[in-house]
Amino acid sequence: MQQDGLILELQNGNQRAFERIYELYSESTYGIIYSIVHDEKIAEEILQDVFLKIWNNSSSYNSDKGRFFTWILNIARNASIDQLRSKRHKNNQKNLTADNFVDILESKSNFSAKADAIGVQKYIDVLKPVCKKLIDLLFFKGFTQKETAEELEMPLGTVKTKNRACINKLREMLVE
Repeated sequence: MQQDGLILELQNGNQRAFERIYELYSESTYGIIYSIVHDEKIAEEILQDVFLKIWNNSSSYNSDKGRFFTWILNIARNASIDQLRSKRHKNNQKNLTADNFVDILESKSNFSAKADAIGVQKYIDVLKPVCKKLIDLLFFKGFTQKETAEELEMPLGTVKTKNRACINKLREMLVE
């Protein structure tokens, strides 16, 4: 079944189409979730929630607004960031083990592995260093634009403008 037909079947409530979409996208989706939350168990829970949202909200997908995979990744990213910002997660992080600290230190330099998990590493490699840093903070680490501005010691308006320019550059490369 072609992707457009598969999406249409999903939107019509076809369970087999949903199962096929899960087969096609669950591994990549799990990769992006895990790269944000750094916890297998939590990532698996979020993955279930994401695919439940895909099933329940499939009618909200509009191909004119973007690719289906991008829609899925946005759901996964938002769910992951919501989890990180939740009170429960913050309380659990208060008693981190030494292993978690090592993971946090390693993950700061592990941007390329995260980008490669969703297949955009070759495009990100040609971006300017500021774009790489913005994408890492905003999309992979879940920073808000305000937090990114503080981290990079940049005005908020500059972060917004540079982020838009970086995303447009990525978009141009993906269309080519």
